[in-house]
Amino acid sequence: MRQTWRWFGPNDLVSTDDMLQAGVEGVVSALHQVPTGDVWTPEAIAARQGEIGTRRDGSPSGLSWEVVESLPVSEAIKKQKGDWRQHIENYRQSLRHLAGAGIEIVCYNFMPILDWTRTDLAYRVSHGGTCMRFDIVDFAAFDIHILRRPGAVEDFPEDVVAAAAERFSGMGAKRREELTRNVISGLPGATESLTLDGLQAHLDEYGTISPDELRGNFIAFLEEVVPLAQELGIRMCCHPDDPPFPLLGLPRIMSTEADYKAMMDAVDVPENGITLCSGSLGVRPDNDLPGMMRRLGERVHFLHLRNVQRESDQVACSFHEAEHLGGCTDMVDLVAAVVQEEARRRAAGRTDVSIPFRPDHGQDILDDLGRRSQPGYPAIGRLKGLAELRGIIATLEHRTRGLGAS
Repeated sequence: MRQTWRWFGPNDLVSTDDMLQAGVEGVVSALHQVPTGDVWTPEAIAARQGEIGTRRDGSPSGLSWEVVESLPVSEAIKKQKGDWRQHIENYRQSLRHLAGAGIEIVCYNFMPILDWTRTDLAYRVSHGGTCMRFDIVDFAAFDIHILRRPGAVEDFPEDVVAAAAERFSGMGAKRREELTRNVISGLPGATESLTLDGLQAHLDEYGTISPDELRGNFIAFLEEVVPLAQELGIRMCCHPDDPPFPLLGLPRIMSTEADYKAMMDAVDVPENGITLCSGSLGVRPDNDLPGMMRRLGERVHFLHLRNVQRESDQVACSFHEAEHLGGCTDMVDLVAAVVQEEARRRAAGRTDVSIPFRPDHGQDILDDLGRRSQPGYPAIGRLKGLAELRGIIATLEHRTRGLGAS
């Protein structure tokens, strides 16, 4: 398993020097400054590679840009409206430029409008640190009483609707503004942001798009880009919905193992693969993460390892980001499944034996609490998670080598 770290570029409060001290082997990054739908130019790609490859003092870092996260899919492509055909051609051109720069793994998602959704970006946990949280009652209060989306009341159970009304009535203006910012904050690192009016405009356009139609648009996108990726030697890996259940009346099509199976069957080549995010998928009680890794592992090209604590057994539930070895996912069993998959790849002679992973998200602890880093991306919290994951990996790999020797 190859240890990587997500980096948002020169403005990231975590530097290349910090990444080196954390002991990572590669970097996950993106050109967040490029508007979605535009071409990533060779010059911009090379500039980011140069930034990753340089320490604060100008000396070589020895690190390289190994995984793109994300090359975003535009809303026009998802809806097949407006300039969507040109955006697909721009996407294909960006893939050509990335391949020319030697980058072989591209993570993306097909979530409508919002790339992830949380209601609290600094939820206080028992040890005094903070984490991100999704509160279903707060979200219903936003949807019903702040956004005032038509039909929102019908999308929540009666008890949640009642609790949301009470919660909203007790909110001051500051909390209402904070909740709105949290919900519509969008992609981490992105310069683009939504307004309430902009969000409602997108929702109006999605109003007639069913899950089957969105899935058809997704397959059409894959049919355009995956054959080129295969030709270029790029492995595409789709990130799941976060959270993995419907929000704002929008269709969700990448929330379960069945969703991934349908996606892979539609364009059945190895380059059409998975970003297995244990945090996103782990929110659903009916998702078996170690089992998914064992059943779908040959197409897993990238891993996000994090954990969440579900606060009920409902599919649409409140949850918060847990410590990497806490929460509802058996991280030891999941990592064991990854190590087993790598052993299978090694025996089969595959070149992509070592699957890159990153310690996804993390709780803000110690000095993180005053850093104001990207929500979910503190330095020390992620380093703690990486250290814990590294211990699991070292133990399992040691046992695997021992069994092989005997």
